[in-house]
Order: sequence, then structure tokens, then C-alpha cells
Amino acid sequence: MPKTRVNVLAKEYGMTSKEMLDHLADMKIPAKSASSTLEDAYVAMVRKKLKPILEARAAEIEAEKKAAAEKAAEEARIAREQAEKERLEAEKRREAERAEEERRRAAEEAARKKAEEERLAAEKAAAEEAERNRVKDTAPKSAPSFTSLLDQIAQQEKVLKQQAEEAASAKAAAKSGRGRKSDDRGAKHGGAPAQRGSESVAPARDNGSDAGAADGRRKGKKGRRGEEGGEDRYSRMAREAEAYNRSKVFEDARAAVEEASRESSGRRKKRKERRQKQAERAAEQQRIEEAIANDQDLSQLDTVKVPQGSTVAELSELLGVPANDIIKRLFLLGTPLTLTESMSDELIELVAEDLGRDVKVMTKEEENSFTFYDNPEDLVPRAPVVTVMGHVDHGKTSLLDAIRHTGVAEGEAGGITQAIGASQVHINGRQITFIDTPGHATFTAMRARGAKVTDIVILIVAADDGVMPQTIESINHAKAAGVPIVVAVNKIDKPGASPDKVRQELTEYGIVPEEWGGQNMFVNISAKKKVGIDELLETVLLQADVLELKGNPDTFASGNVLEAKLDKGRGSVATVLVTRGTLRVGDALVAGMTFGRVRAMLDPKGNPVTEAGPSDAVEILGLQSVPNAGDEFRVFQDDREARALADERALKARIEEQNRVKHVTLENLFATMADAEVKELSLIIKADVQGSIEALQDSLDKMDQSEVRINTIHSAVGAINETDVTLADASNAIIIGFGVRPDAKARSAADRDGVEIRCYDVIYKALEDLDAARIGMLKPTEVEVSTGTAAVLDTFKVPKVGIAAGVRIEEGEIAATDSVRLVRDGIVVYNGAIASMRHYKDEAKSLRSGMEGGIGLENFQDIKPGDLIEGYRIDRVARTE
Repeated sequence: MPKTRVNVLAKEYGMTSKEMLDHLADMKIPAKSASSTLEDAYVAMVRKKLKPILEARAAEIEAEKKAAAEKAAEEARIAREQAEKERLEAEKRREAERAEEERRRAAEEAARKKAEEERLAAEKAAAEEAERNRVKDTAPKSAPSFTSLLDQIAQQEKVLKQQAEEAASAKAAAKSGRGRKSDDRGAKHGGAPAQRGSESVAPARDNGSDAGAADGRRKGKKGRRGEEGGEDRYSRMAREAEAYNRSKVFEDARAAVEEASRESSGRRKKRKERRQKQAERAAEQQRIEEAIANDQDLSQLDTVKVPQGSTVAELSELLGVPANDIIKRLFLLGTPLTLTESMSDELIELVAEDLGRDVKVMTKEEENSFTFYDNPEDLVPRAPVVTVMGHVDHGKTSLLDAIRHTGVAEGEAGGITQAIGASQVHINGRQITFIDTPGHATFTAMRARGAKVTDIVILIVAADDGVMPQTIESINHAKAAGVPIVVAVNKIDKPGASPDKVRQELTEYGIVPEEWGGQNMFVNISAKKKVGIDELLETVLLQADVLELKGNPDTFASGNVLEAKLDKGRGSVATVLVTRGTLRVGDALVAGMTFGRVRAMLDPKGNPVTEAGPSDAVEILGLQSVPNAGDEFRVFQDDREARALADERALKARIEEQNRVKHVTLENLFATMADAEVKELSLIIKADVQGSIEALQDSLDKMDQSEVRINTIHSAVGAINETDVTLADASNAIIIGFGVRPDAKARSAADRDGVEIRCYDVIYKALEDLDAARIGMLKPTEVEVSTGTAAVLDTFKVPKVGIAAGVRIEEGEIAATDSVRLVRDGIVVYNGAIASMRHYKDEAKSLRSGMEGGIGLENFQDIKPGDLIEGYRIDRVARTE
């Protein structure tokens, strides 16, 4: 029963423990100190009385939050203004810098142009000076250097014109001189002088430049040196100007190439960065679109999902960081691990936080579950899903029968609900989906699955019976699931019914009626006479209105499997509850480790339907195999994705199954020894008395242990409990029970972990089995099969039988022909047969789970309430040698 300490309650109201104790004293509530605990009823009274204080505290906290928010907003505004001011100043600085840079570049360009013009002018002046001082030869021996092709052509035309003028003047002079000389020679000497004169003039007639050349040659060496020196100087100036021109061109070309390369490489880098940013934005947009398509919460996109128990190497791969970084942090935390060692949840969260990553540790159940995010604008009201829970024979199925008028109770075996079912009823135009979970202890796990998929729990309690063990289990399951509870007090029409007594008993378990200041609504009903049914349904609808249940019908369907079976004619048939979306015929879905397409859908009345929305329960056909009850299903757009996910889950399940520790048993002991995996046999011995342990240990010590050594790691007096199974699981041991039996938790733990428990009544039988297993000759010919367990509620006298036990069958089915053991506090006090078996006043051949009856033991009268009767039979098995 949950309780609350005074200091915890004081912290909730923001006061000291002394102040809270004063308030409790004023309200006459007993509390001695700050560590005293208060019942939930008292806590409800305190909350009601101190509600104004809590509201004032909440108002104060809200005011503080508001002030803090306003302060943060003001600081953010100031920061934005400061940032904008800094941005504007920086922009002005950049503008000034750009203007200064432009001015500098303009000045440099003007200086460069001016220098270029001066250089060209100097070159032109030097060329003109060289031309003026050049020897006027008719055939220049060296051509000057010209700055351009036009200058060269113009200069060549000028030279040709000058040569033509010189040739014309020379020809005219030669003609006049030849006439005078011939007259003189003809008068003095006759014809000979004329012949010589003609010979001397003939060369001048051929080429007038020859005379100039001959005159030049006749001037002597000094004149030639001076002419050659003048030519070398001007030629050198021309060559220097040409070399300067070439080097300047080369320098400008190199500078231009470097500038172009620099600009080109800068542009390439910017283009590369731009492409990378565009690719990153595209990938991020694709992630967001996929998340929206899958109805995922966008705030969880950067959250890394890490499986529980991940190794260092697996965490490194998931986070995308080097494994050495994780190992260093683990070393600093004082927990050095290797790459293949698993990490605890706390270590994973600490390392991820230090690395600045957001992680979520996923349990094995969460790994196979889906998470969705729905836009509040897409949500519409949906029908409530109600689960009816309670003790056996308190009227759960009768209540549903009264609601839906289907007569289910008469058609069930023994009047007991044997499987999860679902039905839908319509009340005042509104729909309610009911899930009927079994009430007896055998189906506790099924009831737990029912509580997980429900919105509201109707806890039905018989007014004439009160709170029973399964009632308490139902309350615990509903509270664990965080589901509101509506209590239906049934059978108020029976004599001795006391609804107020039921209310008083439920307050001990935190179920307090609203009229008593609690949170739970109570309704008095009679399922058989249909009294209070309408009021109960109105209460359920009122509770649903308070919860404001909503769902998104316009998306792919998801939900849970309520029950599944294999039908010979229809194949795999699954009853599913749709929690969101709309399930349609033809949809591809995954449920646990199976997948398939919905070939057909049937409503709870067996009528075919084409679609099912939120809060609808339907039966579907088309899955490839039978899923497990409680598995979550989801619809996929492509059946290939569904198949891939189902295959991945199946592979993971097979790997986990292969990695499970295979414990040694007496049947596989010899084969295990042959594989050199076991050289000793570990035993845990539990017996009824210490003398039996010593006798069995002495006999084991005397056995031949040359092949395998027998090691007793633990021995004690008492029943076999869950702690023994845990020790055997860790030590790979076999549990030997002598005169004792395992309890229910120990049996379930042994089945889950694969630990062998062997119980004996005779020492030599245990020694025979161990010796036969050691030499590989253990071939069981008789196998004990447990049939059921009954709890002794009371004893009574029966004529001709003696003391008989009034029992309730907790699990299985005990037949009148079965052998039985009477177990008291884990110790077997009787082993024999059943003398008589009755169901109420009638003789019975067997009693099934949930039924009550009477059992008399043969030749045994010492039966006490609280004992357990275990039924079993011996099946003979043929040898397989």
C-alpha cells in the first residue's frame, strides 16, 4: 500500500517539515516526525485543506517564471539590438575599406598608365634619335627595333623615298658631268679619253649607291670606327628597349596568370563549399521529409537511439566518434572498459553528455516499438478503450453480457473467460470499445497486456465478496499503466452485500471514492438484473471526456495485437486494436516478427469491414505467421519494407536465442563432457531436514569422480526458491530437491532461464540418476508431468472420508486419478492419491483452473489452510538407445 512521508509532502508545498507537522496537528492527523508516513486518505485530506497554499505557491512560481521570462526577453532584445548595431558598424567599416581599396587601385592604375605612357614616349624619342643619327646606307645592314608594324612600314616607305630621291639626283649629276667631259676629251685627245671617261662613268650609271659606298670606304679606319661605334650604341639602346619591353610583358603576363589562378582557385573553393552546404541542406531536408512521412517528432531527429547494454564499439559506431575517445572518458570516470564490454545505462548517458550528444537508451521492448508524433491540428476525438478487470467470478463477463446483450457468459467453459476478447457498443451515439481480460491468476500476464492498451479500467468487485487477491493484482496493473480506475461494485442485489465495506477495503490500496475526497468514481450495479448499467456507462463517458481522448485517423495505422491464433481454414488470425490511423484491407503491416497484407477484416460481431479507425478492434487475416499477444503492429507503404523489418527482428531473436547460456542437465551431461565444456558437475541441494543433506552429500562424495567431479556449491534446508534458481543460472548448476518442491516463482524462473530442477523422495534414486548421467547411460523411462496446483482455502469434515480440503485451482487441471503431493511451506508432507473430489455437491472427475471444489486425500487427515496440493502423473517414455 503506497504511503507518503511528511517531509516529502512538506517539500511539495514549499514549507518546512515543522510547519507541515503543525498543519497535520490542526487537522487531527497523527504524525510524530518528519519521517512519519501518511496513508493516501490522509494525504488527500491534506491536499484538499492545503490547496490554497499550493495554489498560492503555484501562483508565486508562475509569477517568478513570468518575471524570468520577461527578463530573458528583455536581455534577448538588448542582445539583438547590440548585435544589429555591431552589424551596421561592421558594414560601414567594410564599405569604407572597400572604398579605400577602390581608391588605392585607381591610383595604382593611373600611376601604371602614366609610367607606361612615359615609357612609350621615351622609347619613341630614342627611336627617332637613333633614326636621325643612323648612317644613310642604301642597304642598311641592321634593321632598327620598332614598337609596331605600322611604324616599321612607315619607316620603310621613308627609306625607299629617300633612296629614290638620291638616285634621281645622282643620275642628273652624272648626266651633266658626262657631257662636259666628253666634249673636252674629244677636242684634245680624240676618242681615247672619251672611252676612259665612259668606263669611269659606267659604274655610276649602274648603281648610284656604289659611289657613296666607295667614298665611305675611302675615308679610312677612323671614320669607320666612329660609324661602327654609333651603330653599336643605338643598336644597344634599341635592344635594351626591346628587352625591357619583353620583360615587362612577361611580368604583366605572369601577374595576370597568378591573379587569374588565385581568383580561379578561390572561386573553386567557394563553389565546393557552396555545393557541400547545399548537399547538407538537401540531406537535412530529406531527413525532415522522411520524419514527417513517418509521423516522427522532429525534435527527436538528432537523438541517437542506443540499445540497452551496448558495448563500447557499438556506442562508438552509433555516435560516430573514435572508440578511444569513449575509452578515455570511461577511464576518467573510474570505469575502464574494453571495446567488447557492455556499458550500463548511466555510463552511456554520461559519456554521451560529455561528448555533447543527445541519446536515448532503448530497452528490448522499446527497440521493437514505434514512436509517432501527431500534429495537434490533425487530432480528432476518438472512442475510449475500456478494460474490465477484477477477481474471478465477480461478474466481469456478466457485466459485458449485460452491456452488449450477446450472452457470452453461457458459452464459455466453466463460466470463465479464457482469452482476451474485444467488443464495441454504442451509447447515445458514442462508441465504447471493451476489452475483457481474464480475472484469475493464470492469465496475469494477459491481463497486464490488456491494461497497457486501455484508456480506462473498470474494476469490478463483488459486494458480497470484497477485495480478493486478483482484485489487488488488477489495481497494481492499472496503476503501473497509469490508467484511471472506475470501480463497479457488483452483486448489490445479493443478500449480505455491503458496497460501503468494499469502498472501505479499497481505500487501503489507494482507491478512494470521490465522495470521500478521492479521485475514483464508484458505481453500484447488478449485472444479472441490469441495475446501474446506464449509470456506469455514463461514468465511463464522463471519464473519457475528462481525458480528452484524441487520435489521428488520416495516417498509416498502428496499434497492438490483442490475441492471435492459427486457424486451419483461414490461417493466421489476429485480433488487433487500432490506436492511430486507419487500417484498410490490402495494407502491408508488421506485427512483432511477422508481416503480411490484410486480406480481410472482421468486426467483433463477425461482419466483414473494409477499414478500422482509432479505438476500433478488428480481426485480420493475411499474416505470414502467428504474432504474439501484445505485439505492436504498424502499416508500411511497401511490403518490402515490412518484410525486411520482420526478417531483421527474426534474425535478432535467433541470435539472442543462440547466445543464451545453455545450462547443463543430467540428460546432456555426458555429451557436454565429451565436448570438453564441463569437467565438473555443480549441484545445489535443498532438503526438508539437515540429515537428508548430509546423507546425500556423503553418498555423492563416495561416488567415482575420475571423469567428472561433483561439486556442491550450496546446500540448505527449505523449499526451492527463486534465489536458488538465480544461483544455478549463474553457476551452471543443477538443483536437487529432496523432500521439497519449488515455489511458483522458482518454477517460472527455471523455465525462463533453462535451469533443471530435480526432486526426489529416495536418496538412492538421486544417486542412480547422477551416476547414470556421469557415464552417459541416463535414459529416462518415466517422466513426471505436473497437471495442476490447488490452494487449500479451508477444511471441513466429510462422512466416510474424514478431513477434506476446500480448494481453488490456481493453475492447470487436476484429475481425480492424478497423484498428488501436499506441500506446506515448501516441504512435502504427503505424497499419495486422491480419495474423493467434488465440485460443490457433485462428484467431479477433474477441476480446472479458477474452479473451486473439495479434495480428500487417501489416508491423510492433517490438512491445513494455506497448504498447496500439487497434482502430477507419471508418463512412461520408451528408451531411445
